[in-house]
Amino acid sequence: MRTIDISEDTLFEAIAFRAKVYYELIKFRLSALVTFSAVFGFILGDSGVVFSWGKFFALMIGGFLISGASGAANEIWEKDYDKLMTRTQNRPLPLNQISLKEAYWFTSLLALVGVSVLWIFTNPLTTALGVLSMILYVFVYTPLKRVGPIAVFVGAIPGAMPPLLGWTAATGAISHEALIIFGIQFIWQFPHFWAIAWVGDDDYKKAGFKLLPSGGKKDLNTAIQIMIYTLFLLPLGLLPTYFGLTGLNSGIVATICGVLFLAQTFSLMRDCSRKSALKIMFGSFLYLPIVQIAYLLDKV
Repeated sequence: MRTIDISEDTLFEAIAFRAKVYYELIKFRLSALVTFSAVFGFILGDSGVVFSWGKFFALMIGGFLISGASGAANEIWEKDYDKLMTRTQNRPLPLNQISLKEAYWFTSLLALVGVSVLWIFTNPLTTALGVLSMILYVFVYTPLKRVGPIAVFVGAIPGAMPPLLGWTAATGAISHEALIIFGIQFIWQFPHFWAIAWVGDDDYKKAGFKLLPSGGKKDLNTAIQIMIYTLFLLPLGLLPTYFGLTGLNSGIVATICGVLFLAQTFSLMRDCSRKSALKIMFGSFLYLPIVQIAYLLDKV
């Protein structure tokens, strides 16, 4: 009987390649950021004498898996459109690095395990919010991207859900504090999404994605809308301090970050350039984690 000799190096390379495919399919970095926001909400909401490590790790694992499943489902849905865009044409499905059937099974398994972990180790409310987030992102936001900018509003709901999930995992309830941290992340996503859409507009048009407001134009009207939503972050950023959820120091940090973020929008209104939009995009990436970390360090 003939045997096939497979070297350890070849086996390792095959495993490493598969891991890379799954890493990209679940949008690992995005899922990690989503998990961080959920952890932020949990720590901010936990007020017990003894920290709930079991729920904490369950939230991390379950939240990451649900986010990964959502990202993978998004790539499955948009596989034909991803082939058309420069920024996405090297994803696993457009390159046929993984079969559609395998992607379906992998995504379904992630979603099932993620939901089960939240159900068993947190509470029904957190689980329901996690499922709702996944449904909105995959089955509502994703197809709406080719319809119009309403997709950004819909997408901002599951995008703002992670800190709310963290809070409910820790407390089992939705309070006004939970709605505040949800609201901050909800409003933040408009300048964040629109800046990304502005920068990648040419690519998005190839796939028929319509995310920019004002008729999809890169003009002063769109720049003004980006500025207005960024302006809203200034009073919203002070609400945790006002309601005693955090202290004064984080309120100062949130205000400074909000002013710097807002200042970038004036540049966009002045020249409506891709360079200015790019600055807003990177500014949005910095604003949210810095402010959230400041809230955690200043928790009362």
